[in-house]
Amino acid sequence: MFHPLLLPTYLFAVILYYMPASTLTLPLRVRWIVLAMIFFTTFIIPAVAALAMVRLGYLDSMEMDRREQRGFPLLFTGVCYAATSYLFYREQAYDAVFYFVMGIIAASVFLAFAISQFWKISAHSIGMGGCLGLLLVLNKLAPDAMLIFPIAVAIFLTGAVMSARLALHAHTPAEVYAGFGSGLLLALASSVALQ
Repeated sequence: MFHPLLLPTYLFAVILYYMPASTLTLPLRVRWIVLAMIFFTTFIIPAVAALAMVRLGYLDSMEMDRREQRGFPLLFTGVCYAATSYLFYREQAYDAVFYFVMGIIAASVFLAFAISQFWKISAHSIGMGGCLGLLLVLNKLAPDAMLIFPIAVAIFLTGAVMSARLALHAHTPAEVYAGFGSGLLLALASSVALQ
């Protein structure tokens, strides 16, 4: 339900349908198409690629429990996300918030890739921390959006996901907390670039 690959779709659903019309120029009638495109490029393509890697024997399972097997799937996912961000940047129909948010998400995946070369950091925690951080940044940039409810939900879900990763013994506490801190700080630091 809260797999890292699904988080961009959830975050953009908030941006497209929760933020006020004054912050977006994209017509309401085409927003579902944009959301479907985001779902396709950030979930379907990376998930199918990971499934193909399992079938071909490059991965033991879709969970990628072994740190050594996370590199190429994370790199491929990061490239998909960066390409989506570039598409948003190139097409003038999209507001700057689209490529800004997608660019930060892509950067968080590349961060997970880099750290995974030597340590099994929690990608779930990086994703949840990044989403929470981006919601805080968006709330600061557009106070009239009143993102308090989505932020409260994100805080609750972040705690739930991190607790689940610990309960499943998928990560150590250090890997979970470092993931959350990395994602959150990356998103919050991005707001400095906008000022």
